[in-house]
Amino acid sequence: MDPIDLERLARDVQYLKDRREIEDVVHRHARGHDRFDVDLMTSCYHPDGIDEHGAAVNTGPDYGAWANEIHAQGSRLTLHNITSHTCEIDGDTAHAESYVLVALLNPDGVTARFLNGRYVDRLERRDGVWRIALRRCTLDVLIQGDASLMASPYLSASRYIQGQRDETDVSYQRPLDLAVDVPRLGE
Repeated sequence: MDPIDLERLARDVQYLKDRREIEDVVHRHARGHDRFDVDLMTSCYHPDGIDEHGAAVNTGPDYGAWANEIHAQGSRLTLHNITSHTCEIDGDTAHAESYVLVALLNPDGVTARFLNGRYVDRLERRDGVWRIALRRCTLDVLIQGDASLMASPYLSASRYIQGQRDETDVSYQRPLDLAVDVPRLGE
């Protein structure tokens, strides 16, 4: 039996830990979008971090309020889904590319847009914490669709939980409890 290479094991564990922390930053940012949680989005950037969404370039601390304003003007709800994710880690710097699928329920409640793009990030570990130093966004596909099924009697009768853009969303409930009333579709 070969002896365990503790140095290699330590490097592998550090890589896996860094990779998980970087993915957590990307996922927390997406959740912050959908819950309109400015503090959560802000926590994903270093104080001098930058976010570029097309012509809009914001500092990390300013990004969340800007994003909420833009999303509030153009949609009732959003869902940011992170899919493919690649990451190259070099010491305290990482370059990541995360595919994002965004569904936006339009203000009319009967149409929706589906945006596919990518977050291309430079993340840095400072004082032991990974955060975004620079995010550049791509827009690769944008589709308009029919969402009138959301207002159908069938879905209203289904009693599915309706997502909320604030801390009344069921995902903030602690402890998660079936007896706690939450907003439902059609209410």
